[in-house]
Amino acid sequence: MNKISKKQFVLIAVFVCFCLTHSFGQNSVKPPKDGYYVAAYVWPSCHDDPLGREKLWGDGIGEWEVIKKGNPRYEGHYQPKAPLWGYEMDNDPEVVEKWIDVATDHGVNVFIYDWYWYDEGPYLESALNDGFLKAKNNEKMYFYVMWANHDVKRNYWNWHKYGGDDSILWDAAVDWKNYQIIVDRIIKQYFHKPNYFKINGEPVFAIFGMNKLLQSFGGSVEETRKALDYFREQAKKAGFPGVHFQLIPGGGSVRAPEAVKKEAEQIEAIGFNSVTMYNMGGTSEDYIVYGANSIKIREQWDEALNIPFFPCTSVGWDDTPRFPAYGMKNTVHYNNTPTSFATLFSKAKQYADKHPNQPKLMTINAWNEWVEGSYLLPDMLYGFGYLEAVKDVMSGKYDRYIKK
Repeated sequence: MNKISKKQFVLIAVFVCFCLTHSFGQNSVKPPKDGYYVAAYVWPSCHDDPLGREKLWGDGIGEWEVIKKGNPRYEGHYQPKAPLWGYEMDNDPEVVEKWIDVATDHGVNVFIYDWYWYDEGPYLESALNDGFLKAKNNEKMYFYVMWANHDVKRNYWNWHKYGGDDSILWDAAVDWKNYQIIVDRIIKQYFHKPNYFKINGEPVFAIFGMNKLLQSFGGSVEETRKALDYFREQAKKAGFPGVHFQLIPGGGSVRAPEAVKKEAEQIEAIGFNSVTMYNMGGTSEDYIVYGANSIKIREQWDEALNIPFFPCTSVGWDDTPRFPAYGMKNTVHYNNTPTSFATLFSKAKQYADKHPNQPKLMTINAWNEWVEGSYLLPDMLYGFGYLEAVKDVMSGKYDRYIKK
C-alpha cells in the first residue's frame, strides 16, 4: 500500500469531519427507539420583533401584551391564561433550553416552528434563530419549519390597537423574486442543521395555506408545481435528495366526501408529499364532540389521499383574547381536560400504528398557543397535566390492552 502524504491525510480528515457534521441524507439526531415522532407546533409571537413592535405590539413583549388582557366572557371562563413559569420570551435560549428538556422528558421530540414572510422579509424569526437554535441542548430534538402563509387583518392579532379595522395588514402571497429568496433562506439557514427533521433523507418543509400558495403563482396548479420543483432542485444542488412538502391547512371540519376528494386531488397534483392539520375538530363547545369530529376528519382524509396523512390532536380552543365579541359558543370548554386530551391523543397513536408504511409522525396543536387556549406548556390551572398526558400515551398506558 502506498503511503499517503501529510497533506493528503489532512484533506481526508477534513472531508470526513465535513461528512460527519453535514448529514444531508438523513437525520443525524439519534432517532427515537420506539419510532414515534411527536411534533408540537410553536407559535413564535412572544418576543420583541421589530416588525411586530412597529405594526402590532408596542410594549416590547410581543403577543403577551394581548394574552395578559384576556378576560372572562362567562362564568368559570379561565382567562387570562396564567403560565406556570410566567411571561417568558420565546427567543431566549435559556427559556427554550427548559422547553427542550421538559418536552423530551414527556415524549415530545419535534418542534414545528411557524415561519412568516411579510413585507418582503421574515417575521417572528427570532424565536427559532435566537431561541431554539442557540439553545445549548437543541440537538436533543428535531425541528422543522411551517411557512404560515396566511393573510393578516389589522385587528386580528391586536384588536386593542386597531378596533374594528379589519383591512389587510399583510398579504401572504409572494412574487417569484420573494419566493426565490425564501427558498434560498430556508435551505441555507435550516436544512443544513443536523437536527432538521427529514423523511427518507428529504428535509420536511410544511406550508399552511394552499390557496395563498396557488395565488402566488397565478392560481395555476401547474405553475405552483413548478415552484415546488424549483425548491426541490435547489435543495438537490445543496446536497439533499429533495424536499418533502407537507401541507398543513388550518382548522379541519367534517365535509362532504366529494369535496375532500377534490381537494386531495389538487394537493397531489401540486406535488405535496403528505398532509396533516394545524388544528382539527371543527367548532364545538364540548371537547368530546370536538374529538369525535377530529377522528371523522382524519378518516375522510385517509380515504381520499394517496399520500400519507399524519394525525393531529388539538389541546382545545379559546381565542377570545383576540375577539371582543366572542363568548361561550366560540370556545371548547366542556370536558376540556388533560385526561380527555390523552384519550384523543391515544387514538392518534393507534392510527399511526395502523399505518406501518409511513413514519409514525403525530402533530399536536400546540406547544404554546396561549392566545388560542391550546398549549402543552404548564400553567396555573392544570400544571404539567397535558405534558403528563403525552407521556402516559407514549408509555403505552392507553394501548397496553389493545391487541396488535
